[in-house]
Amino acid sequence: MINVQVIAVFALDDIDRRLLRELLKDSKRSYRELAKSIGVSAATVINHIQRLESAGVITGYTVRLDHERIGYELTVITEITVSKGKLLETEEEIAKIPNVCAVYDVTGLTDAMIIAKFKSRRNLSNFTKKLLAMPYVERTNTHVVLTTMKEDFRMLQDL
Repeated sequence: MINVQVIAVFALDDIDRRLLRELLKDSKRSYRELAKSIGVSAATVINHIQRLESAGVITGYTVRLDHERIGYELTVITEITVSKGKLLETEEEIAKIPNVCAVYDVTGLTDAMIIAKFKSRRNLSNFTKKLLAMPYVERTNTHVVLTTMKEDFRMLQDL
């Protein structure tokens, strides 16, 4: 049996959209600063943030890093092919690996795409061997990113 999660779409109002845009720019600002930037009261900001958090729209707060500046010079996109209908289980295991930034199951000739970052070729080699040692991974195809033109998942413009 395949376990597929259905996600209900949350209806954002105008205040939610403006607030999310501001949080995506800098989530470290105070409620008062956020309120001033979108033209509402701090209490309104608090209420909207609590509502967005409880609905699962806001799942956490973090920083954006320049990975290369801290030594992660290799970014890879790895395609994997999985056998025996064990895609979800395999993806869950891959998602636990610390260097993995994203795991997607996809359409096409392969079953999943993985985005990961590494400090050295040795680390990348160990990662690839770890993937290939997984019971249901049939094969991998790894693409090394040469130049990153854009890497930003914030999607400010579409809110």
